Amino acid sequence: MSDPLPPLLEAVLAVGTDLELRTTLQHIVDSAAELTGARYAALGTRDPGQDGLLEIRTASAAPRTPDVLGVPIRVQDEEFGDLYLAGKDDGSPFTAEDEQLLHVLAVQAGIAIGNARLYEAARQRERWIEGAAAVTTALLTGERAADALMTVAERARVLADAAAGVILQRTAEGGMEIVTASTYEDPGDIVGTTIQPGSPVLVQLLGGEPVFIDDSATDPRMTTHVRHRFGPSMMLPLQAEGRLIGTLALPRRRGDRPYTPVERLLATQFASQAALALVLADAQHSRERLAVLEDRDRIARDLHDLVVQRLFATGMMLESTQRRGAGTDVHDTLGKAVDELQSTIQEVRTTIFALQQPPAEAPTTLRGKVLRETAAAAALLGLKPSTHFTGAVDSRVPDRTAAQLLTALRRALTTTCRRPSVSRVEVTVDATASLPDGREGVRLTVHDDGVTEDGSTGTTVTWQAPL
Repeated sequence: MSDPLPPLLEAVLAVGTDLELRTTLQHIVDSAAELTGARYAALGTRDPGQDGLLEIRTASAAPRTPDVLGVPIRVQDEEFGDLYLAGKDDGSPFTAEDEQLLHVLAVQAGIAIGNARLYEAARQRERWIEGAAAVTTALLTGERAADALMTVAERARVLADAAAGVILQRTAEGGMEIVTASTYEDPGDIVGTTIQPGSPVLVQLLGGEPVFIDDSATDPRMTTHVRHRFGPSMMLPLQAEGRLIGTLALPRRRGDRPYTPVERLLATQFASQAALALVLADAQHSRERLAVLEDRDRIARDLHDLVVQRLFATGMMLESTQRRGAGTDVHDTLGKAVDELQSTIQEVRTTIFALQQPPAEAPTTLRGKVLRETAAAAALLGLKPSTHFTGAVDSRVPDRTAAQLLTALRRALTTTCRRPSVSRVEVTVDATASLPDGREGVRLTVHDDGVTEDGSTGTTVTWQAPL
């Protein structure tokens, strides 16, 4: 019999030639089959990060012999899996020497798998750290709040190999709502999904605690209508400086492998860093907005102190000239000049007032948001819609209803902008409306005098909801 040491050394070296885990597993299986002359070799893993799948090497079709040899593979003190052999090429049974060789190979395999795991963990940490740095850079370059949340959700989804990355935020009613979703496909009805008050998982989420779920579809803590689409999931707090911004959820598809402890740790760290970046970006945006306001105040003061005073002095001089002038033409011309100056003074004062207001891109009240939408439509229409408010719009209309009203307003104004021959648009928000069923409500009315598809003139769109 030939000396088995050289083949064994060759097999030991082969299993440690690669640091990628799945490639290492394949080397182990191939080396075991070649070392013992087995027709069939398989490695069954208990590692959740490897899906528990078999790594198979076969020299022919399925084995035709019941002769099977198996040894466990341990990585440090953990049982990683089992290495199986079946059916030797020459039809002979496995010997004690084969079993001894396989035990030696299994020990070396455990070492190689441990090294591959360390390498893979290092690569994972590197990817998550790079992802967190990229998110921080993106958020600090001035993204809007909604874009910033999408950046966090999308980057986290890719890093976690999740089916979706979603962000939930607290609602006025005490629940949590999905406000941003990044998925491989159209998010559909995911955005707007709400976890209602009283849900078992809500206490943990609002308390800033991470929640790890093995199967979203069957976990009794999950109550949303989209839970059946997903399997393993992580729900991680976006919390920084004592402020809970929301929750980052990373669900995988049903049947996908569960998250490993390392993945949970890295994702939790990513969420903490992303939350801090969101807070810093918000603070930076506030500073920039304050700088804009201060600059507007300076411009307003300059206009008031210089331009208005000069225009006012010029107007007085023209009025004096008008009183001394004898000719009718001179009198009329000077009168027009005075009117123009007075109009200019009024326009400058209006500009000063507008400069002193908060930035139009960040309204915080429903009234301000409605005015922003109508101003955006004015750029497309070439005319400014007339806007009227009735009742305490900002205090009576809750946030959820306000969001629905704004959506209806955008749709109505979009339709109006496409309609020809529009010369007048009227927008009315009535917070004292009485609904057909007698309840108090808010009513939005958008009327324009454009031409419809059937040739008629004038269209009125009405939307209403209870308060």
